[in-house]
Amino acid sequence: MTDTAGVRVESTGGTTHAGTGNLYNNNYIFMGPRPDDSGGHGRRRRVAEDQAIWRRRVLVAPHNMGQARRLLADTGTVILDGAPGTGRTCTAHVLLREHRQDTGVLHELQPEENELPLHDPDLVGSGDQLLLDLSRADNAQWERACRDLPALRKTVHDRHAHLVVVMPHRLPLDSDLQHYRVVLTAPDALSVLRRHLRVHGLPPSDYMQPHGAVTEFLQGRPMREIAAFADLIRRAREADPDKNFTHWCDKAVTARGDLRRKAANKAAGLRQAPQRALLVTAAMLHGAHADLIYRAVQILLEITGSPPEQLPLLEHKDLAERFHEIGAESDARGRVRFSDLDDDQAVRTHFWDHVPGLRPHLDTWTLQLVNLSDRHMTEEVRSDLVARLAAQYLRTGRNLDLVFLAENWAASPATRLSRQAAVQALACGLNDAGQGARFRQLIYHWCAERRPRGDFTHVLIEVCAEVIAATHPDQALIRLHHLARRERSSARALQALDELVASSRPLRRLLLHRLARSEPTLPDLAIFLQISDPEPLTQPGATTPLVHETGVRLSLTACWHAVLGTLPRTQWHPHAERWLHHVAREEQNSGEVLLDVLVGAAQRCQGRSGSVFAALYASARDAERSADGQPQRSAATTELLLSKIRAAQGLGPTISATASARGSRP
Repeated sequence: MTDTAGVRVESTGGTTHAGTGNLYNNNYIFMGPRPDDSGGHGRRRRVAEDQAIWRRRVLVAPHNMGQARRLLADTGTVILDGAPGTGRTCTAHVLLREHRQDTGVLHELQPEENELPLHDPDLVGSGDQLLLDLSRADNAQWERACRDLPALRKTVHDRHAHLVVVMPHRLPLDSDLQHYRVVLTAPDALSVLRRHLRVHGLPPSDYMQPHGAVTEFLQGRPMREIAAFADLIRRAREADPDKNFTHWCDKAVTARGDLRRKAANKAAGLRQAPQRALLVTAAMLHGAHADLIYRAVQILLEITGSPPEQLPLLEHKDLAERFHEIGAESDARGRVRFSDLDDDQAVRTHFWDHVPGLRPHLDTWTLQLVNLSDRHMTEEVRSDLVARLAAQYLRTGRNLDLVFLAENWAASPATRLSRQAAVQALACGLNDAGQGARFRQLIYHWCAERRPRGDFTHVLIEVCAEVIAATHPDQALIRLHHLARRERSSARALQALDELVASSRPLRRLLLHRLARSEPTLPDLAIFLQISDPEPLTQPGATTPLVHETGVRLSLTACWHAVLGTLPRTQWHPHAERWLHHVAREEQNSGEVLLDVLVGAAQRCQGRSGSVFAALYASARDAERSADGQPQRSAATTELLLSKIRAAQGLGPTISATASARGSRP
C-alpha cells in the first residue's frame, strides 16, 4: 500500500514495516488528501472496507464459527467467548461484515467515561453492525456492561441491527444471556500460517514444505503471533528473493529470538559517538537512502553536542565500512537495512530503554527530519520515522507524554509537515490495540477541558474526523462538538462536525439530542443552525424520515425554541428561510412537520410568542420573494404557516397542506 499524498500510519499496534512491499495489518489509517476523495467519510469508508477485506481473506474459521453465524442471523446478537488468541475479534468483524446492509454502519462500542452508556438508544442506528469488544475488561467493567446489555439488545432488535460482543474469558455471564454465548476454539495453527502466506503471495510449492522449527514455533501460539510470524517470512522473502523457503523460515525464527541481547552486545562494541549515531539513525530510518542517513547522522551529532571528527575528510571511513560495522548494508538502490530481520526494532528498543538521556534529543531530531527538505525524505520515510518514535512511547506506556509531544510539534510556528506528524503520532496511539481506549480518553480531555497550544486544535480536529470516526463515530462526534463550541477564530471544527453528521442519520440524531438535552450556549445554537439542514431531515431512510421520529422532532423543537428566544432575527432568518423554501418544494407531508416544529418552538416562547410568530410570518413572506420558481407553492407555504400560527393562538383550526395548495392555485 502506498500513499504519496498524505501521512501513512501502518502497524501501529505491532512491528513497524520498513521494507518494500505491503504491510497488512488490522490497525492502519491513511490521512491527507487524495485525488479520489470527495470527503472525509469517503476515506473512512475506504479504510474500513480495506480492513474488512483483509480480515475476511486471512481468517481461518475457528471452531463453532458456524454456530455463531446462525445465532447472529436468528437473533441479531451473539456473545463470543474463548481463550485469548483464538481469533475472537477478527471473527467478530467478519460476522458483522456478513450482515452489512444498505443502511447502517459498522462501528465499535466502547463504554468509557464521558461517553454514551450502552443503554442509550442513540448508540444504535437502523441496520447498524455493532462490535462491543470487552475482551480486556475487568470484573467491574464487565458487570456494568452486563447490566446494560438487555437494553442494548432491545434497541438492536427494534432497529434491525446486529451486535457481536467479545466477552472477557473466564468471567461469568448472566443466565438470561447464556443463550447468546458461543465458545470459539482456535483453528489449526499451521492452516492459519499457510492462509496468511498464501494471501501474502507465496506459492503453495513453498509454504506446503514441512519445516521443523516452524512447526515447533506454532505450538500454542495465538493468532496474532502467527500472523506476525507469517509477515516475517514475507519480509525475509522480499529481502532475499533468490533464497528458498527454508532460508526465509530460518530468518523469521532467528528474528523471534533474543534480539535485545544481540542489540546490547552490538551497542557495547561501538563506543564512538559517530558509530552509535549511525546505529540509532539506521534503526530509526531503516530502509531509507544512504544519503539521507548520512545527513541525519550529522544532525543527531549536532543535537546531542557530539564534537565533529578531527580527521581529514579522506581519512574518514566510507559509508560501506561504517554500515558493515553496525551490521547493515545498502542495496543497489541505496537503501540501508540491517542484515537480520528486526535488528532495527531491537536497536531502537535498546537505546530507548538504556540511554534515557537520548529520548528528548530523538524528539527534536525527528521533528527536524520531518521538516527536512531532501528528495530522499519521502512521505513514506516520514511516516515510518514518526511511527517508530511513537511506538517507543506506546511500548513503555508513556501515553500522556506522546500527546504532549504531538502538541509541541503542532505548537506555533508549526509547518504543514509538523502538523501531519502530530496527527500521525496521535493516530499511532489511537490505533494501538492495547492503548487505543486510553488515547481516546486523552483526546477527550484535550477537546473538552484544555486549551490546546498553537495549531494543536487543528490536529485534534483531523484526528477526531479521520481516525476516531473510522471506528468510533459517536465518540468522534462528542469530541468535535466540544471543539466546535469552543472555537473562536475559525469554523474548522464546526465544518468537520457538519461533515460527520452528514455521513450518518444516527449521528445527526445523536447530535440533535445532545444539543437539546442541555441548556444550549450561543456556540451550541450556531452549531444547531449549521447542522439543521432540512434536506437530510426529510429524506426517507430505511423506515421514515428523521423529522417524523418523535425524539428528533422534540429535539428540533427544543433547539428552535432556544434559537427564537435567544438570537436576533437577523441571525436565524436565513436558516428559517431555508426551511420554508424546502417546505415549498416538498411533495410529501414532511414539509408540514417542519412547519409544526417552527410553530411549536415559537409557541414555547412564553410572554413573547406573539412577536416571535410575527417574525416567523415575516420570514415566510421574505421567503416567497426569494424562492426560485413556483411562486404559488411559496404562497401556499406562507398560508399554511399562518394557519398553524392562528391555531396555536386559539384563533381557528389549521387548514391542511392539500387545501392550502389548492387554494393558492391560479
